[in-house]
Amino acid sequence: MANIAVLDDYQGISQNMARWDKLPRETRISVFQDHLSDEDKVAERLLPFHIISAMRERTPFSRNLLEKLPNLRLLVTTGMRNASIDLQACSDLDIVVCGTGSLSYPTAELTWGLIISLARNIHHENPNSRSGLWQEEIGIGLNGKILGILGLGRLGSQVAKVGISFGMEVIAWSQNLTEERASAEGANLVSFKTLLENSDILSIHTVLSERTRGLLGKEELRLMKPSAFLVNTSRGPIVDERALVSILEERGIAGAGLDVFDTEPLPKEHPFLTLTNTLITPHIGYVTTEGYKIFFEETVECINEFLKGTPIRVLND
Repeated sequence: MANIAVLDDYQGISQNMARWDKLPRETRISVFQDHLSDEDKVAERLLPFHIISAMRERTPFSRNLLEKLPNLRLLVTTGMRNASIDLQACSDLDIVVCGTGSLSYPTAELTWGLIISLARNIHHENPNSRSGLWQEEIGIGLNGKILGILGLGRLGSQVAKVGISFGMEVIAWSQNLTEERASAEGANLVSFKTLLENSDILSIHTVLSERTRGLLGKEELRLMKPSAFLVNTSRGPIVDERALVSILEERGIAGAGLDVFDTEPLPKEHPFLTLTNTLITPHIGYVTTEGYKIFFEETVECINEFLKGTPIRVLND
């Protein structure tokens, strides 16, 4: 009998998103809606399972954790890349890692939701209107403003196109970005310093790596305009969290729209939650009905094929 764990199903919807009944009758599925951060508690919970379905990077699988799971034979991650899984450790321990397809547009859509809400104060005016207040604040228009894109890849280029349609000037920078690539997306390649100094909206779309961890620290954030907004739907650690809290408290920038954080779920006492110039969403950039159907349908497919001895979309050796 295959014992299967479905992790971090916050909304409790995984079983409705796919035909889990396509799995062999003898399989047993346990769904966990809560998130555990303590590695020892994670190991204790997952010890009985042969197969684990992991939702993106919510639960990290380090070598230390994997060594505590001797029964684990298959780890399925939603998406085809998961930086929180030690793939080499999985190979060393004879654990197969498989992935699923994903959609490219939901995070770009959320980015624009954050940008528009920040610019027009939607997140403030909605509760104000409900409490009897009327037109408490004045927003800004986006036409003619400068949209800075940090990372003009698959997601950044989608965000850039929408900015152009709004009549914004788009500038971009990343370590490997070329003038030809930027021009093809309707953007102007600029230096990192120029990106920070000139952007009215700075949107982050680079991947988290050793080169980008802490890329935006106190010195970099202080280069931004006091009227500028920072939007991060990529990964929290790209921005030095303490430095960002400080610059927001000082009103060194106008505000920040944040979907990603150093620690997730975000601790209840975190200053981001009480600052009035932050717009917070709980890492929902990729969370859509359409995306979840792909995630879980292909998870079931991965499990079935593995049980047949023909694993698909294998991510490790």
